[in-house]
Amino acid sequence: MAGPLLETKLHVPVPRRALVARPRLSDRLNQADEQTLILVSAPAGFGKTTALTEWFAEAPSDGRSLAWLSLDQRDNDPTLFWTYLVAALDKASNGLGAQALATLRSPQSSTEAFLTVLINGLQAIPNRLVLVLDDYHVIDNQDLQEGLAFLLENMPAHLQLVIASRADPALPLARLRARGRLLEIRAADLRFTLKEAAAYFNGVMGLGLTAKDIAALEGRAEGWIAALQLAALSMQGRDDVAGFIAGFAGDDRYIVDYLVEEVLQRQNDDVRNFLLQTSILNRLNGPLCDALTGQNNGKAMLESLDRGNLFVVPLDDRRWWYRYHHLFADVLRARLMDEQPGRINEMHERASLWHEQNGDIPEAIRHATAGKDFERAADLIELAIPAMRKDRQEATLSRWLEALPGELIHARPGLSVAYAGALLASGELTGVDARLLEAEQWVRTTAEGGDGGNLTSSIAIYRAAQALAVGNVAGAMTHATTALGLVGKDDHLERGAASGLLALGHWTNGKLGVAHGLWTDSYNSLERAGHHSDMLGCSIAMADIRITQGRLRDAMAIYERGLEIAGRHPEQMLRGTADMHIGMSMLLLDRGELEAAKKHVMTSQKLSEDAALPQNPYRSRVALARILQAEGDVGGALEQLDEAERLYVGDFFPEVRPVAAVRARMWISQGRTSDALHWARERGISTENELSYLHEFEHITLARALLAQHRKELSEDSVGRAIALLVRLLRAAEGGGRTGTVVELLVLMALARKKEADDGGALAALQRAVALAAPEGYVSVFVDEGEAMANLLESLASQASAPDYVDGLLESFGAETRSTRAQQRLLEPLSERELQVLRLLSSELSGPEIARELLVSLNTLRTHTKNIYAKLGANNRRSAVRRAEELNLLSRKDHHINHQMW
Repeated sequence: MAGPLLETKLHVPVPRRALVARPRLSDRLNQADEQTLILVSAPAGFGKTTALTEWFAEAPSDGRSLAWLSLDQRDNDPTLFWTYLVAALDKASNGLGAQALATLRSPQSSTEAFLTVLINGLQAIPNRLVLVLDDYHVIDNQDLQEGLAFLLENMPAHLQLVIASRADPALPLARLRARGRLLEIRAADLRFTLKEAAAYFNGVMGLGLTAKDIAALEGRAEGWIAALQLAALSMQGRDDVAGFIAGFAGDDRYIVDYLVEEVLQRQNDDVRNFLLQTSILNRLNGPLCDALTGQNNGKAMLESLDRGNLFVVPLDDRRWWYRYHHLFADVLRARLMDEQPGRINEMHERASLWHEQNGDIPEAIRHATAGKDFERAADLIELAIPAMRKDRQEATLSRWLEALPGELIHARPGLSVAYAGALLASGELTGVDARLLEAEQWVRTTAEGGDGGNLTSSIAIYRAAQALAVGNVAGAMTHATTALGLVGKDDHLERGAASGLLALGHWTNGKLGVAHGLWTDSYNSLERAGHHSDMLGCSIAMADIRITQGRLRDAMAIYERGLEIAGRHPEQMLRGTADMHIGMSMLLLDRGELEAAKKHVMTSQKLSEDAALPQNPYRSRVALARILQAEGDVGGALEQLDEAERLYVGDFFPEVRPVAAVRARMWISQGRTSDALHWARERGISTENELSYLHEFEHITLARALLAQHRKELSEDSVGRAIALLVRLLRAAEGGGRTGTVVELLVLMALARKKEADDGGALAALQRAVALAAPEGYVSVFVDEGEAMANLLESLASQASAPDYVDGLLESFGAETRSTRAQQRLLEPLSERELQVLRLLSSELSGPEIARELLVSLNTLRTHTKNIYAKLGANNRRSAVRRAEELNLLSRKDHHINHQMW
């Protein structure tokens, strides 16, 4: 968003002075510890906020934290709503939310992905946290309702949500009620009892009413607190109190209208004019009120209104900012419209000017629009566009622009282009073309303005993004090329964007060399523009391309350079630093250095959330899944992949290694070949498809499934089909310079030839694979294939061109083999993961410490421990360790790799 967040929206209201104590409500709320949601739902004026503030003020100190968010109509913008919600949580929990905000602001992210990151962050908070959403009835955005429902269904047990609203929210209340997870405070609960009404009328207001008078007022108002407050104000200084009480009648709306009229008429002209003129404001302070009224007594007037309980609510502890009671403000504005309609636009203009001068551009825009000064609003929006883009507030930008007359946007091409960009970033394609056409028409017809070149290049960049969004790669590349030709020499940011878009097109088409060169250009331009975090984003793409090209050393150097850049800016944690560690972890897994890979994942997790790009949540889970698979915990690995798929953020990157295909490969390793083949059929992946780089990983996965099917069903046809597919894939990968893929394909070809009893063909393919892999230090691509590959390498050892490299690979297989022999005396062997757990059980580490060491939950650790006990015939930790020592299961070393191969 443009400008800082309004801290007053996050301020916990303090209890009103001389408040009527209502322990019955606080006691009921204190019994709601087990409820997920507390709903305080009642019409306006029933004291919902007051009841909550009293509860929190009197609640016992039990270590809980309170996050408060006061909502208004502007918060129907999803990005603004979630940003404020995270800010409220962050204020209460000291640092929560930066990674969630990074995901939220990604143009490719989803609400569910953002909320999943947020929920995971909340899970790590040790203490109880209460989040209050006040005035929730102003929220009518369907996407927000669905997002909050998702949060309710999945939030951790120590988080409690409290909603104060004039109407029931569109949330799954029936389901929560059936599960016993909902506490409801309704109008009947909030109404003043006779005792409370007496305490208010006589104790707080000092009216000296009889019990009969109080009963009459309470009965006619049905305990409605706002009506009773207004009645008390009307009775102050009145001689005929009995007559007033006798005539006190009507439904809620008429009562309020009547009483407010009574209150306003009893104020002097200065107070009455002040109330009416300042009623257009959402928030009030002294200087702002002075700007509207032309007086210099705003601060004193607000303090006087506060002391007189005249429906002003302090918004901070210093009593600098206030707001009117919402119902009171509604009536004031209605009276203003009746009495001074000609002054309303003028007052909005003054408010807009004050907010602009004081740095609150969003509120300045709201008042300019409300006052129908659309030219001024357009000027302010143009000023706000860079900040709005930076903070990913495109939904708010769209809302502002929707409020402007169409002819005004048409006359300002910068606004048309910004509108198109905001729609694209929000995933909305409708209207993008029309806005870009408006700007293009202006460029063609106007002969003035020195900004045409920049505008034209911006249009081309958005055209490229539009084409990518609909899968038109050729069109995207055409527009990106046009943009590069138009970008000014010193406009490094736009040059970097255009180069990156063009690189994406070539990358998607499999032209990796060209794509890498363009990414390098983009990287250099962003460096000149000072956008260091975006440079790290480029690094992810550049390293990925190098990995596919089989240049693992170059990829590692790219990640190391990224960490070096981050180290040059110790004053800030650059976004992307965590991603460099994840990239290095994946490379170390390819190298076979499991422990080193785990350390980089852990380092990434320990970094501040500000250090991660939007892609980090899913990429880190893919890396963790590979680590868990290497440790024998395939079930845990599949859980991580499921979460990775939910959190996937592409950011226009081609999805060349879909998470679903990675999952299919794990199914194959589990023997679930039929599941993998079913996935291929569902995706339309077959041996007859025309091949492309974009689907290469999926086709290789199919080949793996066919080879596994042969092993399982002894089907000669499946191995023949696999070989035919591998031949085609190998030809395409070699032609595209994708050496990393070639190594994998040759390994699979060797295994396939061996199945056909073609030992010569198998060894020839394997020798080619070894020759390509040895200089870069590949390990897992061989070791992951198991005993069949170990046997082939043994046969190759005497004739290989890299004997030391082959010996190192065989040593890795040796560790696996020793693991199997060590368990031969067990009826059911321990898995690799269970062996690792067993070794840690023999240490001094506690259960939670072991879980942290293994990067698993405590429940997962308990499952492994239970399986270990069953297989060893033990019933506790000590007996399990003793039995393991008898079987010599604790003497073997961890799976290790020759570290000199890199």
